[in-house]
Amino acid sequence: MEVNIVAQKEVLDRALYKKIKAMDRKNMEAFLNEMYAVGAESVNVVNVDVDALRTDIGKVKGIGESRLNEIMDIINKHLTTE
Repeated sequence: MEVNIVAQKEVLDRALYKKIKAMDRKNMEAFLNEMYAVGAESVNVVNVDVDALRTDIGKVKGIGESRLNEIMDIINKHLTTE
């Protein structure tokens, strides 16, 4: 199970800068709402390969299957968005 991260791209290029400069209040408000929504969506994205994490934790000496399951339950609980 791998959670993908949103690819980061250049946000403000020259063409967008010129569009913003020419916007009226209504257009600017719509633009800012859209940018906020994109930012809010990307905040909740986490890039963790849970299967690889489980494998690596399982390699630690003294960590058995039952303890590994407890650890993974805690990790999954904290990775789940509310």
